Amino acid sequence: MAVETIAPDWEFDRFDDGSQKIHTEVQLKNYSKFLEEYTSQLKGIEEALDDSIGDVWDFTLDPIALKLLPYEQTSLLELIKTDNKVLNKVVTVYAALCGEVKKLKYEAETKFYNGLLFYGEGVCETSVLEGESQIQMGRFISFLQELSCFVSRCYEVVVSIIHQLAALYNSSKLLKSVHHNPGKFSIPEEKLKPFEKLLLKLEGQLLDGMIMQACVEQRFDDPAEAVAVSKNSSFAEEFAFNIRSIFTNVESKIGEPSEIDQRDKYAAVCGLFVLHFHIFRSVDKKLYKALLDICKKVPAVTLIANIVWFPDAFLTVKVPAAAKLMDKKSLQTMKAQRDTYLQQRAQTLTKDVQSYYVFVTSWMMKMESILSKENKSDKLAEDLNSRCNVFVQGILYAYSIGTIIKTTMNMYMSMQRPMTKTSVKALCRLVELLKAVEHTFHRRSMVVADSVSLITLQLQSQALSAISNAKKRVISDKKYSEQRLDVLSSLVLAENALSGPSTKERRLVASLALCVGTQLKTFKDEELLPLQVVLKKLDLISELCERVRLQCDCSFLYWHRAVFPIYLDNVYDNAVDAARMHYMFSALRDSVPCMLYAKHLESCDQLLECFDKEIMDVFNEHLLNKLCKEIEKDLRLSVHTHLKLDDRNPFKVGLKDLAHFFSVKPIRFFNRFIHIKAYVTHYLDKTFYNLTTVALHDWATYSEMRNLATERYGLTMTEAHLPSQTLEQGLDVLEIMRNIHVFVSRYLYNLNNQIFVEKASNNKHLNTINIRHVANSIRTHGTGIMNTTVNFTYQFLRKKFYIFSQFMYDEHIKSRLIKDIRFFREIKDQSDHKYPFERAEKFNRGIRKLGLTPDGQSYLDQFRQLISQIGNAMGYVRMIRSGGLHCCSSAIRFVPDLEDIVNFEELVKEEGLSEETQRSASVLDSVLSDLTSNSAEGTEYFKMLVAVFAPEFRSAKNMHLRNFYMIVPPLTVNFVEHSISCKEKLNKKNKTGAAFTDDGFAMGVAYILKLLDQYLEFDSLHWFQAVRDKYRKELSAVAKEQTVQSAGQDEKLLQTMNLTQKRLDVCLQEFELLYFSLSSARIFFRADQTAAEETQEKKDEAGKVGMSPEGSTPAESSSK
Repeated sequence: MAVETIAPDWEFDRFDDGSQKIHTEVQLKNYSKFLEEYTSQLKGIEEALDDSIGDVWDFTLDPIALKLLPYEQTSLLELIKTDNKVLNKVVTVYAALCGEVKKLKYEAETKFYNGLLFYGEGVCETSVLEGESQIQMGRFISFLQELSCFVSRCYEVVVSIIHQLAALYNSSKLLKSVHHNPGKFSIPEEKLKPFEKLLLKLEGQLLDGMIMQACVEQRFDDPAEAVAVSKNSSFAEEFAFNIRSIFTNVESKIGEPSEIDQRDKYAAVCGLFVLHFHIFRSVDKKLYKALLDICKKVPAVTLIANIVWFPDAFLTVKVPAAAKLMDKKSLQTMKAQRDTYLQQRAQTLTKDVQSYYVFVTSWMMKMESILSKENKSDKLAEDLNSRCNVFVQGILYAYSIGTIIKTTMNMYMSMQRPMTKTSVKALCRLVELLKAVEHTFHRRSMVVADSVSLITLQLQSQALSAISNAKKRVISDKKYSEQRLDVLSSLVLAENALSGPSTKERRLVASLALCVGTQLKTFKDEELLPLQVVLKKLDLISELCERVRLQCDCSFLYWHRAVFPIYLDNVYDNAVDAARMHYMFSALRDSVPCMLYAKHLESCDQLLECFDKEIMDVFNEHLLNKLCKEIEKDLRLSVHTHLKLDDRNPFKVGLKDLAHFFSVKPIRFFNRFIHIKAYVTHYLDKTFYNLTTVALHDWATYSEMRNLATERYGLTMTEAHLPSQTLEQGLDVLEIMRNIHVFVSRYLYNLNNQIFVEKASNNKHLNTINIRHVANSIRTHGTGIMNTTVNFTYQFLRKKFYIFSQFMYDEHIKSRLIKDIRFFREIKDQSDHKYPFERAEKFNRGIRKLGLTPDGQSYLDQFRQLISQIGNAMGYVRMIRSGGLHCCSSAIRFVPDLEDIVNFEELVKEEGLSEETQRSASVLDSVLSDLTSNSAEGTEYFKMLVAVFAPEFRSAKNMHLRNFYMIVPPLTVNFVEHSISCKEKLNKKNKTGAAFTDDGFAMGVAYILKLLDQYLEFDSLHWFQAVRDKYRKELSAVAKEQTVQSAGQDEKLLQTMNLTQKRLDVCLQEFELLYFSLSSARIFFRADQTAAEETQEKKDEAGKVGMSPEGSTPAESSSK
């Protein structure tokens, strides 16, 4: 970089530096103030989002991330500059080759491995359409072509490396289906030939499992370039020596706590051994045996995801010459060792989990304590050293745990051995620990980033110090040789490389330079090992974030997701540490970046959606749904403890505290947050709401369960806001409406109290229905139900009136009634216009002679029951109207003045509020208007039910009904006999048939008389006056007889007379009660008006208002 020189004229005019200094300080102060404000703002945001952020962040969601990997901007040619030109060239060549290998490795691991691994995933096997697999392979061809080019490039690089080192030491099924049906795939046949050749080439190169074999079997001797490899003995020796020395290093570390990448190096050594064999055709039997002996400790190595590499099988197949020398027994023993290893691993897994649990938690505490205290200037070196060791220890733990999980799971899978639940739980615990390590690094990434730069500087200074000492030693030796000059040049090169930032290029150059620099014993033994350790640490710390991500990567879990249900069952059974699920979901998310490289589907989103759905289905089935059901069950049993449904003693049945799940923060998975607390709350809200709508009388139970859920589990439940029912709700209006024929026959009406009482019940109590019950039902279902109820009543009355008409048309009944009418006309002048009581009694007895039902009822009894049922229906209509008024008045009681209600819509428009508000105000106005009109008058249902039937009843074709008024006296006699009988049963032990009220009869008689316009005809009989006269006459006769007999002192006769008097009193009282009831009922039907007067009134009204359409049912006309 050129240094800028200051122009002389600027130098002359330059101001005093003091002003610049002041300006700088002001800017710094402003900047620090901005940072403080921004920090507090971020903290505020974090606190506001506290409920929605999980314990474990999804790294992909970080708004700001620190990339610690330094980026090299200097080219290799500029980095490798010494006075030794030959050394420069050699190091540059190898540095470039090493760089190329690393790039190829990265490309293979990210792009090609994942593309191949996920081929065929994300498609349900049962639903694969015909030709779908061919289409998938078609999409995959371009990927295979890229892979073919990549493999060819790898071959070239391998050959180049060997040449440089030597110089230093002088798909077929698819095609058939396309051939058979080319039209289906829209491909011209002339294009199939070259395509077939391409596929055969790809199959031969990539799909026959021969990529490695083809690489090592290449022709490495190149006469054209004058490069001899296979006959180069010094190269062969050096090659073999290096394999042995690398292997010695690997062997000593493999399986040790400080192991970090030795397994990968072991696989590499085996590969080099095979390459050496194929180039030089010689086998080091001792080394071969040593390589196989490692299999006892490491029976398998996971290369990537679920791909397992068995070294014994590899060496046996790839070096057949050496394999022949091994006896069969030892080869079989190696295979048996895998089973032994798995058995031992299964036994030690639980102990491993316990050990690593302690190790990792103590390491996490160290991380927190070291990173939370500030660096002291006097102990900076010591602090940095301890931080470096803790960081490295974390990576070592991650490597060891990851190796255990991958090796065990993949070996079980590849060997097709069943895994016990205990092993699955232990392995899942290890996965959690692995993610805990990663998240500890991520959580303290700010402090780690700060430490990494300082630690790398410290390690570089330590390495430079060691190199400087070695350089001084070389310079002090006065003997000159070319080798010594090369060593000195390489040390200078290493110094230069380590003097800059710790980029991977500089570390690579330093490493290559020291390969030369450590020759000729320039370093003492006690100096060389610490230098190697320092450089190893420098590699780890410089790539800390990448190493942590690599070691803690759990993308392999995609291939073992069958363990997820077992894991969730375990979490559910041990709810105390439910928060660990965050780590498992974090591990499952690691598969997502790999899936993005899938090439066989139209879009990789299809694969992601499939994975997302699978995991969520399992999560719902094995945890969320079970949790919801268990919580609901617990709440139900707690609310119904009085029923003693089962033994809930926690000392006997155990206690599972599920509340721990609700303290778990939302879990991030794909584009959703899984909030367990919110999910369960929603489930309970939905369930309670739906069940309350089905059985509204259970509202109190569900309300109690809501309160208990809040109290016990801290759930914030939503109030259902459903219209509640009282605990003594009685029958619902809807139920009565649907079964009105049953209701009127099973219930008795009381006119004065407006109450229905059940006739008989199997329980010890009778149900009642009053206005409050009806009002509650109307509040529940809405006022619209009133009109529907009246329509149902209308339909019911039509059927009953048909039976009524048939009875009145019966010859026996009609002839008797006509005879009675004629008789009354003849004797009315003699009887003071009163219908004789004896004649009504005679009619009642005469009907009994016509026949009785099996339960002893006459036709008149049945007719009386029919009229009672009609009256009950009318009583029910009356109660509906009263209940509606009651409900409306309750609803409108908050309106201050019913006479003066403001128009809210006009007020809102004046204020210029939004359209939504105007619509709301309009709705409010209409509701208030409805309530006001309903509460003011209600609907005259009786009037309508009279109007709808009266014309038919009074028509000429129903003349037989005109005799009805004459059957009323016998009916009243029959009713009084029945009523007295029912009331007497109240005092008896067997109360079957007991009753104290039945005003339905009076209502029915009053209604039918009104329909027939026969109030005047019935009144002309003066029936109740005749009854009074009759009973008073008998009572006075009994009183006279008692006076006469009291002198005679005949006690038995006196008792008889007392009983007679009592019976006559009761009968008279019953007739009087019936008279009062009938008089009250007549008021409902405007008994003061005759049909002619009513007609005149209607005409007057029609002239003013207009009449309702004919032919509509009563409720319909009312609604109109």
